Amino acid sequence: MKKNWILLASVAFALASCQTTPKADYSWVKKGLDVASAQLKLTAEEVNGTGKLPRSIHKGFDMTFLCQQLEKDSVTFKDSLRAHPSTELMGQRRLCGVYDWTSGFFPGSLWYAYELTQDATLKKEAISYTNLLNPVRHYTGTHDLGFMINCSYGNAKRLEPNDSILSVMRETADNLCGRFNQEIGCIRSWDFGTWNFPVIIDNMMNLDLLFTVSKLTGDERYKKIAITHANTTMKHHFRPDYTCYHVVSYNSDGTIERKQTHQGKNDESAWARGQAWAVYGYTACYRETKDTTYLHFAEKIAHMIMMRVKTEDAIPLWDYDAPNAPQTPRDASAAAITASALIELSTMVEHGEDYLTYAEKILKSLSSDAYLAKPGANQGFILMHSTGSLPNGSEIDVPLNYADYYYMEALQRYVALKGIDLKSI
Repeated sequence: MKKNWILLASVAFALASCQTTPKADYSWVKKGLDVASAQLKLTAEEVNGTGKLPRSIHKGFDMTFLCQQLEKDSVTFKDSLRAHPSTELMGQRRLCGVYDWTSGFFPGSLWYAYELTQDATLKKEAISYTNLLNPVRHYTGTHDLGFMINCSYGNAKRLEPNDSILSVMRETADNLCGRFNQEIGCIRSWDFGTWNFPVIIDNMMNLDLLFTVSKLTGDERYKKIAITHANTTMKHHFRPDYTCYHVVSYNSDGTIERKQTHQGKNDESAWARGQAWAVYGYTACYRETKDTTYLHFAEKIAHMIMMRVKTEDAIPLWDYDAPNAPQTPRDASAAAITASALIELSTMVEHGEDYLTYAEKILKSLSSDAYLAKPGANQGFILMHSTGSLPNGSEIDVPLNYADYYYMEALQRYVALKGIDLKSI
């Protein structure tokens, strides 16, 4: 009898040993990438020859709705709103020129799609649309040169390097440094408005261009300016709970003129995309400097985001303090930026599983039918339901090219981290 039990136990153990861990289901990754490739090819073909790049979809706004979202009456802010698009443009693809702050995102999306698929057509289009931005190397009128050139030429440098790319990136970085004020310790953001020296949290994203050019050239000047800007922003842009202001304007002596928002609900609210720019920016600062001050700060922001975003699918409302109502617009762009940042952050700490799990939740939501466009629809954009600047009546609940870009970057980072063989899915 004892021998029979031993035999049965041995058989059971052998059967258990033959069982393998269930294969992870990455079909959602393939779905997102398939849609992205189709949409990018479609858009590249349809926009070809215009000399422009896709940015969004033309859409108007309803004043009553905006008043409800902002909890203001129309008299106090009506004049700040932009005009409605003409009837014939409504619902059509919105294009932008090479000097628009978003011009680098479409070529960058093409580069990421090519990297993930090795599709020669995507590579050809990426090169073509990147070359459109060559004149930006001479442009000094914006701080968004990092978005424009690092997302386009920066990815080209990684994936298809040639001798001309570095000169474009270096000239652009020089122009960005030209906006740096040593007394204030920041790069100036805007050249419009009544601010003395406005700096927006978005500007943290343009530091990557300076870090990249510093490494490529061996010139520490670019890196030093980036670090100084990051330190000044860390000191003045953030509240005790690690939410950040959108705009901080400085007096010429470096003291604070005012703190406010231009695209959020109110001056003390947590504008969703601003919080995403912040966690991404300081994660990148740690990557480039290995200064743990930035790592700990990025973690504080990440924890705040994970605590404050209450939506079931982890796609935030356009402002964390916006009315919690079904009609309140989401911001898929903020979600995509956050996901990309948290994937990278997860690799920098000993126990990064929480960040990766949260980022995966975001990506699965964005890759669902609720946010991922149907091929041929959505005017060729990948994601739906982003919000540009609600208080200004601009790009509310529409696709945005930077939502698509950071979604593609997040997919690329996720695939690389997980070691996913896309051909086997």
